[in-house]
Amino acid sequence: MAKGLGLTVLLALLPAALGQLNTAARVAGKKYFGTATNEFQFSDAPYLAELNNTQDFGQLTPANAMKWELTELVQGQFTFENASLVVEQARNHGQLLRGHTCVWHTQLPSWVSTGGFDKKTLLSVVDKHCSTVVGHFKGQMYSWDVVNEPFNEDGTFRETVFYNTTGTDYIESALRAAHHADPQTKLYINDYNIDGTGPKSDAMYNLVKSLKKKGVPIHGIGVQGHLVVGTVPTTIEENFRKFASLGVEIAITELDIRMETPATEALLAQQKEDYKTVISACKNVPACIGVTVWDWTDKYSWIPGVFPTEGAALPWDENLEKKPAYYGTLEAFLGH
Repeated sequence: MAKGLGLTVLLALLPAALGQLNTAARVAGKKYFGTATNEFQFSDAPYLAELNNTQDFGQLTPANAMKWELTELVQGQFTFENASLVVEQARNHGQLLRGHTCVWHTQLPSWVSTGGFDKKTLLSVVDKHCSTVVGHFKGQMYSWDVVNEPFNEDGTFRETVFYNTTGTDYIESALRAAHHADPQTKLYINDYNIDGTGPKSDAMYNLVKSLKKKGVPIHGIGVQGHLVVGTVPTTIEENFRKFASLGVEIAITELDIRMETPATEALLAQQKEDYKTVISACKNVPACIGVTVWDWTDKYSWIPGVFPTEGAALPWDENLEKKPAYYGTLEAFLGH
């Protein structure tokens, strides 16, 4: 095929399915391109129709339904109704599932965060929660974000109720409990701002290295990928190769690249290049097994609710129309 051939012409010469993200990711040797989603969005028919498009999405992550406050709001009383809707949605369309998340300091019930448990008791609480949640979905999940966001930006451990009470023992306890509950699922530690090299990435590397040395089950590093247009790290591939040297998988788990709104043509063009940079890094490192966007349309993005002047972070806009970022992602997977 002629070098420099425009993407529009290229896609016209290829099977239609290859011009969609999950298919292109699979052709590039990855397991999936996927998205986070929430069960309440399934009533949006146009949204659901695209979510069902397995040529774009080969994997789903429940964005909220499996978090602690939504699965065990009252100690010992578990509920999986909303989570099961996402699981059923994926299973009905042959999509892989990533579980998210067993242990996180946010969206945590007060009985955990202010329960005043001693170390032994809190470790047993972590064990029971992880065992029950992971065990409930045994055999259905490709992987689990077992521990979420354990680090500060400088690479020190975040001072949560778990760390303050147990040190780092809660991490090992959660991983062992999850593995016992479902020995076949891949277990990840997941964090943000570990895309490129730096102290936080070094801390993740050192933690996983130490866990593996102790024989703790750990199979993957989740790189969230909450990034800002024009400031995407230049060392992503280098960092991924360093993580891969530990013998674990890498997945981009929550990708979005936000900008100051309203969006302009210049910002959208830069966003396209930024998506290409991130996806290319994953494509070039065999241990990077897949990419998940944190929902696929700006209509349901979390960002404006947290960063009121920012948004437009996803490959589809609020009207479910593909943006330049979609085509940047496609170009990266196709090596164009």
